[in-house]
Amino acid sequence: MLTDAEMNRVEDIKARFKTIYGSDPAMVLRAPGRVNLIGEHTDYNDGFVLPAAIERSVLIAASHRSDRIVNGFAANYNRSTNFSLDKLEHATETSDRWSNYMRAMAWTLTGEGMRLQGVNLVVAGDVPLGSGLSSSAAMLVACGLLFSEAAGSRLDPVRLALLAQKAEREFVGVNVGIMDQYISALGKQHNALLIDTRSLTYKAVPLPSQGVSIVIADTNKRRGLVESEYNTRRSECEQAVSILKRFLPSITALRDVSVEEFKQYEQELPEPVRSRARHVITEDARTLQMADALSKGDIELCGKLMNESHESLRQDYAVSCKELDSLVEAARSIPGVYGARMTGAGFGGCTVSLVADEAVPDFEERVPKLYKNATGLDASLLFTGAAEGAGRLL
Repeated sequence: MLTDAEMNRVEDIKARFKTIYGSDPAMVLRAPGRVNLIGEHTDYNDGFVLPAAIERSVLIAASHRSDRIVNGFAANYNRSTNFSLDKLEHATETSDRWSNYMRAMAWTLTGEGMRLQGVNLVVAGDVPLGSGLSSSAAMLVACGLLFSEAAGSRLDPVRLALLAQKAEREFVGVNVGIMDQYISALGKQHNALLIDTRSLTYKAVPLPSQGVSIVIADTNKRRGLVESEYNTRRSECEQAVSILKRFLPSITALRDVSVEEFKQYEQELPEPVRSRARHVITEDARTLQMADALSKGDIELCGKLMNESHESLRQDYAVSCKELDSLVEAARSIPGVYGARMTGAGFGGCTVSLVADEAVPDFEERVPKLYKNATGLDASLLFTGAAEGAGRLL
């Protein structure tokens, strides 16, 4: 079920399509962004994550063409693109680069043997860009739906997610994990998903139906250092596995090391490798604990685990920053906030908090002021429930 805001956006994009192309669209597709409740920097260590799709999304209105030309219009940028499915190349002009995600999915699906059909389309999104809420994954998944539906070849959601990941890795050139595409394609309304990033199995975990809100707060600090630091952290985790294999020969990733085993052998690891491994191993344990706590309705424990996660990301993994810490501190100062943590890769982006419904007005009034006083920046708040994953609306 769509929110009233999304239903209004659907009507808007249909009207925009008719204005540009002179007819009603044949289809409207949607793919949501996501927030990760817990399980940060565990995905490339074969670990567990617990994201939820959010009530912000990428929408595409489209109609078939009789040829293999894609005519696209990005409502957010007021820019057009035009390319042939017979010649899929990177867009190099600055004004056209927004279309590379679209081209990426067309390239990937063509490589899978799918015979694509040309389309006219309008795309519009309200997932904040650069905030760590996976606007890029939403765009890829929505485009994957579009091209497969236009070709009359509906994709299984897991396959869709994997192809979207492949598109971002091999065409866009960003070595992403699977979480973002997976939750965008497979999200369940009113549920988070506990995803095992090794086996790609998942389980819906119900979120509270009443009494608790998910509040996302954007630091409005764009995320610097992410790519270089991400590569460094990944290398440090691999170093930890290499050393720990001397004592635990069966392990292939940090996911395989228990908290107890880590405590037994942590002194064998040099710093900062030891701290990085400590975060990943304890974060996996927290993620499984939080899924269990949500299933039992133990929101206080969920909040405690989120708080511990942030401290681990701040101290052991060193991917937080003044802005994230200030926003978390402001959130935790509000009575009725169960827990707050940074979400996403770090060095900027967003925090996520579990807030008692009766505390939401106080949160909305006080947190931005406290954050402004601490940083001089304005925080943007986003209130969301867990949304359904990608699908065709028309």
